[in-house]
Amino acid sequence: MLSYGRWLKKRVLITVRTYPAPSRSSVEVSCTAGIDEDGRWIRLFPVPYRFLDKDKRFRKYQLIEANVAKAASDTRPESYKIDIDSIKILSEPIPTNNKWELRKAKIMPLMSRSLCYLQSERDRNKEPTLGFFKPRMISALKLEQTSSNWTEADLARLTQSVFFGNIPKTRLEKLPYDFTYKFTCDDNACRGHELKCTDWEMGASYWAWRQKYGSNWEAKFKDMYETKMSMVLDTHFFVGTLSTHPSEWIIIGLFYPPK
Repeated sequence: MLSYGRWLKKRVLITVRTYPAPSRSSVEVSCTAGIDEDGRWIRLFPVPYRFLDKDKRFRKYQLIEANVAKAASDTRPESYKIDIDSIKILSEPIPTNNKWELRKAKIMPLMSRSLCYLQSERDRNKEPTLGFFKPRMISALKLEQTSSNWTEADLARLTQSVFFGNIPKTRLEKLPYDFTYKFTCDDNACRGHELKCTDWEMGASYWAWRQKYGSNWEAKFKDMYETKMSMVLDTHFFVGTLSTHPSEWIIIGLFYPPK
């Protein structure tokens, strides 16, 4: 039985970190998820990553320890609030040698057979709201231009008073594009899906490649995240539902060892 509001010490292997977004309570936060010591998915929030002290800025595939508590404000069963002051990094990131063999050993036991399966299970049981699967075929990556400016409400959140020790030198930049994958999953009844991807690395790639390649950034971006992801790499998706729209799924992370 879950005990809401009670702090528990947990060890978590971090597997997911999304591009930050303005938050009502914590200036800006990243959706952060991983696998706990019991081999179960766990979602941690709020994680204002750029505000963390340097010794607490964990990377993906690092093992951390922290105090967490099941929050009554988020009904998703895998969601826990985290005491950021208690974060301890326990390991270096798991390496990618031998075709990501060590990472696969941790993650593959939690693989589901399809997004269709995850959706039907959530609709029937209200869980899971986190999952991991391999798409049968990635048909396209859509780059949809959006506003490059935050709304007034978002700006107010980004400039609210904060109590963290480390304040970023620059304000969070808004991604002026949405990145959406079109794919089918390994289910005979699958009619195809279109899911927005909020993976941190995609957002970082956009800013770095726009600066490096100028007007040619889009070709480089699609070569990596569309062509290589669909044809060269053994791409899997980490997915999760939205707290405000429990039946809506998005891609929150990418897992792409070589084939």
